[in-house]
Amino acid sequence: MARRQGTSARTAGKEPASSEKHDIRPGQSVELLKELHILTRDGKLNQDSRRKLKQINHLYQFIEPLLEDVRRTNHSITLVDHGAGKSYLGFILYDLYVRQNREVECRIFGIETRDELVDKSRDLARRLGFDAMSFLNLSVADAIHADAIPQQVDMVTALHACDTATDDAIRFALMKQARFVVLAPCCQAEVAAVLRRNKGKALASSLAELWRRPLHTREFGSLVTNVLRCLQLEAHGYQVNVTELVGWEHSLKNELIMAEYKDLPRRKSAQRLNDLLAMLGVEEELGSRFFTPPEERLIRNEP
Repeated sequence: MARRQGTSARTAGKEPASSEKHDIRPGQSVELLKELHILTRDGKLNQDSRRKLKQINHLYQFIEPLLEDVRRTNHSITLVDHGAGKSYLGFILYDLYVRQNREVECRIFGIETRDELVDKSRDLARRLGFDAMSFLNLSVADAIHADAIPQQVDMVTALHACDTATDDAIRFALMKQARFVVLAPCCQAEVAAVLRRNKGKALASSLAELWRRPLHTREFGSLVTNVLRCLQLEAHGYQVNVTELVGWEHSLKNELIMAEYKDLPRRKSAQRLNDLLAMLGVEEELGSRFFTPPEERLIRNEP
């Protein structure tokens, strides 16, 4: 259960200037925003920090209704944030949701491989009294089997986790039977690299013109990566929605993938996923990453 934190977690210090107030949500801790270096010590926002705050607060608007859904059915919430970095998202979620709903038992886990960031996040959570936050110095693969994390979790998030870290977060969510998965993918280089290596073989088909030129290889590879991720989630019974995180003027890494487990039919999405991998000539190298359920599960799930 999230316990009462000290006064430092509340809005403290000098109030932000009036021009900054519209960027800060009601009840949002100014002290926390200063600790995260989103606000300066004088309560100011620069252009970069305003963009970051806008992104995270906008993402919170997507996540809050999902937390409420979990709360209505479970009366407790376990959320795991992968590629947490400085844990902006985890701290903002704790500040805006956990602190405002103290009657709900919540746990937020931040997973990060850089030990210095883990140490800093632990220290900040301790100073702010955010007792229901835990930070683990683990890879996503190791986190699947970590004793500190429950066998089943309610939500998995990954905000701008680079390259294959987003795929690792999906694998974690599937293994942990997460009800909700929220992903904002970052750079996606692996599929583009595989397309590039197999370009000679693929050029036998006119479809390869979509990625024959280097710039198109990178852009097409990024698009295909997220399409494969959506199909993989659907192949495991999730309902998937793709939307914009914020306006393109704020970030080019703007795609938001949101999935809810609905136990939906899987066979069609699994078949399309495998067909697409074969069509692109990458099934041997990427089939294990974009894995589908065993055949018996696909059959059992059909209406």
